[in-house]
Amino acid sequence: MFLDRIDKAILRQLQQDASVSNLQLASLIGLSPPACFKRVKKLKSEGIIASQVVLLNQDKLGACLHMIVNVEMERDRLDLNDGFIKQIRRAPEVRECYQVTGEIDFVLLVTVENMQQYDDFCLRHLYSEPNMKNFKTQISMNRVKYDTCAIIPA
Repeated sequence: MFLDRIDKAILRQLQQDASVSNLQLASLIGLSPPACFKRVKKLKSEGIIASQVVLLNQDKLGACLHMIVNVEMERDRLDLNDGFIKQIRRAPEVRECYQVTGEIDFVLLVTVENMQQYDDFCLRHLYSEPNMKNFKTQISMNRVKYDTCAIIPA
């Protein structure tokens, strides 16, 4: 789907605040409400807008630990990697997973309430992985920036 400047403006605004009403969005973008509604509906049907979610303030919900886990596999085989990816997609503790180039194969961003939950996660998903060579964990001391905005092409 070709994105014109109006589509891009809609996407930028929705990334900042998806709870804005169609009437407010139309006013901010400079469209009529029906035209704005039609464009948003098309962006959703085309899969450009994948979902609309609420970001929670973790500080208000209690303590949690953010882990960055570097995973190195024993063998680089498509079927083994696919099996690991399927397992990681089902793991609720994993917020993001990247298959990367270089010495490591995957980078996981894992969020848990405490170290016991992280140990349980490791037992279920990392130590039990037959193709796992090793993994290294870094514990985040402070989340300096957290932004969910995607890059919208110019």
